[in-house]
Amino acid sequence: MRGVRVPARAVAARLKRMTPLPRTTRARRRTVQAVMLGAVLALAPATWTHAVADSRLRTTAEVPAQDVAVVFGAGLWKGRPTPYLAHRLDTAAELYRAGKVKVVLVTGDNSRVEYDEPDAMRAYLTERGVPDGRIVSDYAGFDTWDSCVRAKRIFGVDRAVLVTQDFHIKRAVALCRAAGIESYGVKVVEPHDSVFYYGGVRELVAAGKAAVDAALRPDPRFLGEREEGVTEALASARQRPRP
Repeated sequence: MRGVRVPARAVAARLKRMTPLPRTTRARRRTVQAVMLGAVLALAPATWTHAVADSRLRTTAEVPAQDVAVVFGAGLWKGRPTPYLAHRLDTAAELYRAGKVKVVLVTGDNSRVEYDEPDAMRAYLTERGVPDGRIVSDYAGFDTWDSCVRAKRIFGVDRAVLVTQDFHIKRAVALCRAAGIESYGVKVVEPHDSVFYYGGVRELVAAGKAAVDAALRPDPRFLGEREEGVTEALASARQRPRP
């Protein structure tokens, strides 16, 4: 059976009703300008993180020695670090063994009894030779801004090496610098798989929140009292240097 032929004019008229376009040249120009402005505004936060952080990124061999490395949480699977988090912790352990840092601050989510990122991160590091006494846990690092602010205000960190994946490291450096921490970033290089590309797309959205956080400087979700874990771990490291 042959199909019914629809006149081209009818199709064109229907499309015109569905997607009305500006009728005048001036209106079309304004539409294009609005789209361009929206694109610029959407990309501005990511541009800011790049401008702030680009000169602060180093490899594990090149990064200046600092007292503290900060490792951001990246999820658990059956109580163990996900591969992305494991790679961050491997890099932190490498920095410790190379004498680049004395203490590792692990910051992550422990909002539920059954979900404890910092303790899983600590266990992973000790399995790889980092002494338990050189690891400090932040149990309220619910996002990057919270982790940076708490590192500064709760744990007294003024300088640090930040460890995370390359799609996240610039935002982390920008936010920690906004929180008052002189930061260098060591990026963990990952294969460009679907998770990597998802993280890159997610960063475009996260950069917008980061710009707002840096501008407004809100308190973290949970602040709490000052903790001496980093100070005590550094004092212990100076009294008993590694062999």
